[in-house]
Amino acid sequence: MTVSAASTSAPLTALITGASAGLGREFAHQLAAKGVHLVLVARDGDRLDALAADLRGRYTVEVTVIAADLTKTDDLERVAERVEATVHPVDIVINNAGFGVYEGFESSDLADERRLHELLSWVPLRLAHAAVPGMLDRGYGWIVNVASVAAFTPTGTYGAAKAAVVSLSRALNARYRRRGVHVTALCPGLLDTEFHERMGEDHLPRVPKLAWADPARVVREGLIAVRQGRSVIVSDWRYRLLTPLTRVLPDRLLERISTTND
Repeated sequence: MTVSAASTSAPLTALITGASAGLGREFAHQLAAKGVHLVLVARDGDRLDALAADLRGRYTVEVTVIAADLTKTDDLERVAERVEATVHPVDIVINNAGFGVYEGFESSDLADERRLHELLSWVPLRLAHAAVPGMLDRGYGWIVNVASVAAFTPTGTYGAAKAAVVSLSRALNARYRRRGVHVTALCPGLLDTEFHERMGEDHLPRVPKLAWADPARVVREGLIAVRQGRSVIVSDWRYRLLTPLTRVLPDRLLERISTTND
C-alpha cells in the first residue's frame, strides 16, 4: 500500500481513533488487510484488546492499543505523543472518534456540547498538529478526518463541529499536498453502525433502509480519496447526489428536513 511516490518500502503504521466499533473498526480491518501495522485508540480497553487479537490472528500485522478518553487532556496528550514519535512513526492518522448530542440546543447539557466539540473538532486538530511536522520531514503521510454530510447542512452543533473538520482538512491539504502530506475530510451520511444505537432506540432516524450507507464502502472510498490527495469526499453515491442541493435550498427548509425524524 503506497502513500505517495516518495513512500518508503517499510511497512506503514496507522493510528485510528474510535477504533473499537463502526467506521474505526472497518478502517482497522481494511488497513490490516493491506499489511499496515496499527495503533488502535478508544475508551474501552477490553474491546480494543479483543479487536487487536482478532486482527493479529487474521493478518500479519503488529497491533498495539491505547485505551484513552480523548476528551481528557492527559489521555489526548498520550495519543499525541505516539503520533509525534520518530521511532516506528505513524504514517496514517484516522481521526474517527465521535458522538452526538440528541437534545435540542435549547435544552442540551453544556458540558455535553463542550465534549462534543472537543472530540469532533479539537482532537482532529491536535492530532494533525502532532502528525504533520514528522510527515513533512519524511515527505509523505495521510490524515483522514471523519466528518459528515451534516457539515453542509444546518444540523445543530454536531454539523457545526463537523464543518470545522472539513475546513481544517481543506486548509491542510491545500498547504501540504505538494509536499506529500494528504489530508482528507471523509463525509458519510447515515451509517449502519453503533453511533445511533448509543443514543438510544428512540433516537434512531426513521428513514428507509436504502438511505443507510455501507461502512465498508465508505472506508474504501475514504482511503482512495486520501491516496489521490482529495481534500473532501462525500460518501457514498446517494449522498453525493443529494449534497449539491444543500447549496441551493433555503436553510429553513434544510433544517426542517434534518429534524423531521426527531
